[in-house]
Amino acid sequence: MTMKKKIYVAGPYTKGDVAENVHNAFKAANDLADLGFAPFVPHYTHFWHLLFQRPYEFWLELDEQFLYCCDALLRLPGESNGADNEVKIAKENNIPVFNDINTLKEHFSK
Repeated sequence: MTMKKKIYVAGPYTKGDVAENVHNAFKAANDLADLGFAPFVPHYTHFWHLLFQRPYEFWLELDEQFLYCCDALLRLPGESNGADNEVKIAKENNIPVFNDINTLKEHFSK
């Protein structure tokens, strides 16, 4: 089995339209999967939270644990304190950060 690069999808969640933000994150993940990457979408916890609510901090800590396992972070457009913090954590841990899929794809095709 070929090891796929794991990509953390960081983007807005609570600021703006939550449903649109979740859709955008999964759209990016779908595009990444089509290119052969293994995307991680922290927005999946939206559905978990609908069934079993937990404090916001729990979700942030959980997401951060997965960020450390990823090979890169894709930062989606839009205002987001959480995503900005994830970018900061990624940079502090030498995890490459990309603002678009094409640049990410080019980076890993070298």
